[in-house]
Amino acid sequence: MSLTTLSIPTEKLLQLGLSEATNIHYQLHPEELTEQTILRGQGVLNDTGALCIRTGEFTGRSPQDKFIVKDRITEKTVHWNNFNIPIEEKYYQQLKKKVIAYLGSKEEIWVRDAYACASNEYRTNIRVINENAWSNLFAYNMFLRPHDEELDNFEPEWTIIQAPGFKADPSVDGTRQHNFAIVSFTEKTIIIGGTGYTGEIKKGIFTILNYILPHDKNVLSMHCSANMGDEGDVAVFFGLSGTGKTTLSADPNRKLIGDDEHGWTADAVFNFEGGCYAKTIDLSEEKEPEIFHAIRPGALVENITFFEGTNKIDFSSSAITENTRVSYPLDFISNAMEPSVGGLPKNIFFLTCDASGVLPPISRLTPGQAMYQFISGYTAKVAGTEAGVTEPKSTFSACFGAPFLPLHPGQYAEMLGKKMKENKVNVWMVNTGWSGGPYGIGKRMKLSYTRAMITAALNGELDNMEFEAHPVFGVMIPKRCPMVPVNILNPRYTWADRTAYDATAKKLAEQFIKNFEKYENGVSEEILAAAPKI
Repeated sequence: MSLTTLSIPTEKLLQLGLSEATNIHYQLHPEELTEQTILRGQGVLNDTGALCIRTGEFTGRSPQDKFIVKDRITEKTVHWNNFNIPIEEKYYQQLKKKVIAYLGSKEEIWVRDAYACASNEYRTNIRVINENAWSNLFAYNMFLRPHDEELDNFEPEWTIIQAPGFKADPSVDGTRQHNFAIVSFTEKTIIIGGTGYTGEIKKGIFTILNYILPHDKNVLSMHCSANMGDEGDVAVFFGLSGTGKTTLSADPNRKLIGDDEHGWTADAVFNFEGGCYAKTIDLSEEKEPEIFHAIRPGALVENITFFEGTNKIDFSSSAITENTRVSYPLDFISNAMEPSVGGLPKNIFFLTCDASGVLPPISRLTPGQAMYQFISGYTAKVAGTEAGVTEPKSTFSACFGAPFLPLHPGQYAEMLGKKMKENKVNVWMVNTGWSGGPYGIGKRMKLSYTRAMITAALNGELDNMEFEAHPVFGVMIPKRCPMVPVNILNPRYTWADRTAYDATAKKLAEQFIKNFEKYENGVSEEILAAAPKI
């Protein structure tokens, strides 16, 4: 028996061109979506009752196949680059028509009305149309869920149409290959085809919010996690994959606002999402208890494998992909805020895993340095993790989220700097990587020390400490920090060969400067002046 008694918005869906013969499953509950997925042979339950599926050919995003329609709205506002790839209106219309015809030929499709942005003032209504049930479960988990009474008059502002089974013809459809994700700001529609990776749905909405909020609403959109203390003080954590963003923001003494996407208004920080999309590779109950216990009925686990002969997940396995993930509603986390809206940030942390061993374990940044580091978005890949990599490999991703930023990174950085100054926010750079030498010589910074440094910053214990400037990067290093050995705070003093440290610091600085060249024409003198000094 169906749990759902809600009316289906058939008339409006038919206006899109869907067939009247198509059975439309509207606003189903997680139990129903899970059952339907299993009945159709598209997923199985693990030993805790979570739905486990495989996304098919694609197990991650495909940034080179994400397009924005170049039209009167976007032509002069979007920062066109390798992530913001233009596509002509005619190809978008052509593909949309094909995708809708494809879905209209199906016996059944799944439709969900939801919204993004926990702040009522910036709420963005979304209608998601999916080819399969498990993609619709992902939408249930990741977007905010309206109450039943809100659905009677629900008007979607944006529509996502996702058809993993439809493949484009690059020779006639203007795409690079058969998969695509295309955003039309004029029609307020996202079409996704040829890929079952659910993250394309989530990041499509993040991309449009990264345009709408800063450009139209004067709200800074951020790829970050955020939590709040008992006194209402908010902390924001930026960081690329592997830097500890999820681990360090999951603090049992603070409420979790969200783990990935947020907006910063004149008086608040709010979560864009209604759920979490966490990596599960090497997940353990000891390291990440909240995520571990969120893998239960209602959760959607992607691209994992089981221990042979069981339905127990082998979290250490990367047989399908390193990018194994789980999505679940935010309320699966015990200390999650409801609604997920906090006050103004008091502290911002830029997390980096510096495998060269150059950057301090914690340092305070001026507004100019913060904007420079924000645009740089630095971390490092560890030597030996990829074929041919024999030394640390620097990675830069503007504003810690380059693939999702339609505007010039300088615009986000200027907004960050303005808000920092207005609200007197402390900005810290935290190196969770190596100390005492580069990877292979030095040692990884102890998690207990990093937690102690972040706690000291949050508690104001570093505010009145004596600081010294880093000779190359100019950031201010505290000379003391509670619960942390004094001799690890200045990285130069941890190296046995300080001449080698100086040479490595110079080399890293050169990489920063080279990377920043492409942004120089779109940023202020204050930001340019914050570059490392060689």
